[in-house]
Amino acid sequence: MKDNVSIIGSAHTNVNHDSAVKHVTGQADYTDDIALPQGALHAYLGVSDVAHAKLLGIDFSDVLAMPGVVGVLTADDVPGANDISPTHLNDEPVFPTDAIQFHGQPLFAVIAETRDIARRAAERAKIEYETLPHALDPITAQKAGYPHVTAPLKLERGDVAPAQAAAPNRIKGRMSVGGQDHMYLEGHIAFAIPGEDDDVVVHCSTQHPSEAQHMVAHVLGVPSNAVVVNVRRMGGGFGGKESQMNLFCAVAAMAAKKWNRAVKIRPDRDQDMTATGKRHDFVIDYDVAFDDEGRIQAVEGSFAARCGFSADLSGPVTDRALFHADNAYFYPNVRLNSRPMKTNTVSNTAFRGFGGPQGVIAAERMIEEIAYATGQDPLDVRKANFYGTTDRNVTPYHQEVEDCILDRLVGELEETSEYRQRRQDIIAFNKTSPVLKKGIALTPVKFGISFTATWYNQAGALVHVYNDGSIHLNHGGTEMGQGLNTKVAQVVAEAFQVDFNRIKITKTTTEKVPNTSATAASSGTDLNGMAALNAVEQIKERLVKFASETWNVSPEEVVFHANQVHIGQDVLAFDAFIKQAYLARVQLSAAGFYKTPKIHWDRAKGQGRPFYYFAYGASCSEVAIDTLTGEYRVDRTDLLHDVGRSLNPMLDKGQVEGAFIQGMGWLTTEELWWDDAGRLRTHAPSTYKIPLASDRPRIFNVNLTDWSENRELTIKRSKAVGEPPFMLGISVFEALSMAVASVTDYRECPRLDAPATPERVLMAVARLQAGS
Repeated sequence: MKDNVSIIGSAHTNVNHDSAVKHVTGQADYTDDIALPQGALHAYLGVSDVAHAKLLGIDFSDVLAMPGVVGVLTADDVPGANDISPTHLNDEPVFPTDAIQFHGQPLFAVIAETRDIARRAAERAKIEYETLPHALDPITAQKAGYPHVTAPLKLERGDVAPAQAAAPNRIKGRMSVGGQDHMYLEGHIAFAIPGEDDDVVVHCSTQHPSEAQHMVAHVLGVPSNAVVVNVRRMGGGFGGKESQMNLFCAVAAMAAKKWNRAVKIRPDRDQDMTATGKRHDFVIDYDVAFDDEGRIQAVEGSFAARCGFSADLSGPVTDRALFHADNAYFYPNVRLNSRPMKTNTVSNTAFRGFGGPQGVIAAERMIEEIAYATGQDPLDVRKANFYGTTDRNVTPYHQEVEDCILDRLVGELEETSEYRQRRQDIIAFNKTSPVLKKGIALTPVKFGISFTATWYNQAGALVHVYNDGSIHLNHGGTEMGQGLNTKVAQVVAEAFQVDFNRIKITKTTTEKVPNTSATAASSGTDLNGMAALNAVEQIKERLVKFASETWNVSPEEVVFHANQVHIGQDVLAFDAFIKQAYLARVQLSAAGFYKTPKIHWDRAKGQGRPFYYFAYGASCSEVAIDTLTGEYRVDRTDLLHDVGRSLNPMLDKGQVEGAFIQGMGWLTTEELWWDDAGRLRTHAPSTYKIPLASDRPRIFNVNLTDWSENRELTIKRSKAVGEPPFMLGISVFEALSMAVASVTDYRECPRLDAPATPERVLMAVARLQAGS
């Protein structure tokens, strides 16, 4: 009979991040903390100082003459393929051979006895080139006839032109949405150790160990089984380490094999920011037709993106922007086109939300336009256009929305945040305050969960139960501070009904789980949790069979419970039971696997079910601006977010808080700026401003929906939490817009571009006041 004892740290409970104490005490080991073997060398990149040029040659004589320099790597030293394109388009060389395509492009690497020597020596190279015209943004690139870096996508449903003609109201506009640097605490780093034959082991900070493995093998010209990639933890990633680590891993591995010595490469923050990709900037042209009540009749949109010199992940990023250009709203007739433009800038890449935020903010701009045009509260326009569940529920990509909970979720936040009364109070305040103006906005989020590249929706795990009852867990996901390892370990602990601290979480390594997908698309827990559960179920099935046959009871009488195994009337401690199973030669190890069901996608048709389910959220933010300076502050934010049945409410709440702040930073203080020569001038914390602790809302209320449960069979009915809450920061942007609009009594949409820096806020105020 079961007792009332429960296990410690099961799913759906608060468990501290497994490395929390190590993080705050400095005991957590990162790639830079790995002790170097004797004879280790250091690499540093030499980069271009022009944005676009024909590369004529490089003189390394002064570099090689510097004491401590061992050698230089160029394109001529690549033993395999000189390409690290994650989409295999052969457009992203390790080092270029004939063309410089952006300011700061890596051209070579110096290998030296110390990092300082390598860094200083890299500055001594004499680069000969012939400058060429350059284009830095998508509009300039379009005018110059630059190509798309990958095939554009079109999403279409309904009949747009007749709906536009029949609608009583129609607004066209353009919105510029800035990019964002990942600003992870730990920068890029790779450390390669050569082995016998073709072997090499690479320790690095990557979200995609298998891709790094395959890229290193590709560059070295060896099979993937010769390359091992290890990742214990990252000091942040946010998408910036999904494909961008390939360069550093390849350089370290090439040098290690060439000189048969361990090689480490770690750029400084400036080079990290100038040489690696960021969130895509977008210029969005929109055309929205609507009735007099503010209900949308037709939408047409063009999404031009600054993609950089190569494709990288720009195809799927711009695709996802279109997937989320509806956000929470039903468009009866819609046509959306992507324009992934080649530019002479660093190749942009994955970033939390993966194009989704740029799509969502376009939807919110159209809602804002309608609200000002019809004289309504934007929240009323939002609610009037929400997706239904049985009708008005088909997306532009023809997937039905079956689980929309926005009416309840937004209604709950509207009430708890006292939105209506506060909006009235703010309007009254603005009438009597000539300098300070306030704004408030309540915005929703609907975010699709799954990789749109369908084949990435799979995961593997390896679980060992040792004969003393301790458990070893390995899976294909990577830990970057988000608590993935903790959640997956909770799943394993609950499945075995043992305490959380019995589970040993180990580094992610390509030696144990092959062909892993990136820890991205918010799917790390969904995929790896299910794979780990599958492995546990295999082991438990063997253990139940063993117990049933040995104790002569039915399988139903074998129950795992609270660090024990109940077998009929007998009760054994878990470790004692495992010891007996081992002595009986029961296999106590299993490789688990999971693939997401139901999803399919036909890109050529622009139709399918790219997402397994949707996650929802809502945010209400209140701001105050100074109309004389453009400065502002966030006075209060209330968040309500849907994570289904949370695996770990404490970790999920932390993810929601962090995502909101990061999203707010993207739309307010974080500005990427290139000069006319193509140089990124915001390339360090001194010139690029992420939100500080003092920038957080003065009042910050964060809650999870305690009534939601994923209708799909996800891990323990939970929902992804990594990316969806990022879009909650849009409420701050919309609130700033209302505060600006108050200077002309809300008669006109301010059409703020993002980021809404104090300068942009001030210019918007001046523009409205001047009647321009």
